Amino acid sequence: MRSALIPLVLAGTATACQPSRPDSPDKLRGVIVAYFDAISRKDFDRMRSLTTADFIIYENGKVISNEDLIAIIKGSPITKATYSFDKLRINVDNSSGSIIYLNHGEFVKDDASRLSRDWLESATFKKVGDEWKLDFIHSTVKK
Repeated sequence: MRSALIPLVLAGTATACQPSRPDSPDKLRGVIVAYFDAISRKDFDRMRSLTTADFIIYENGKVISNEDLIAIIKGSPITKATYSFDKLRINVDNSSGSIIYLNHGEFVKDDASRLSRDWLESATFKKVGDEWKLDFIHSTVKK
């Protein structure tokens, strides 16, 4: 009986020691797309729900929290904003991840004038419970 138990214990230990598979990169892509969609729709509760409590953005030399960004959006004359992403490079493991990407924004101001802007961006993510949360964005206007 003892000799039959040893292989079972060893098999169980080997299985338990195997690392779990990282999540799909599409999960991180979904979070960043949802965050910018929430910005577009001015859905501030959704913006908060997609980010960690200590989320910040470094943008052109400024440190911006989610609440700072919400205040900027509320005071902006922009009536419509759309974002698109290109050249995403996504890395993800079991509890953290990152994306390097190009962000293109199209904006309508006062229902008449239009503006477009391109950024070089990177973002980091943390897994909180079973959910991926946006933790940090670094953004620089593309030249």
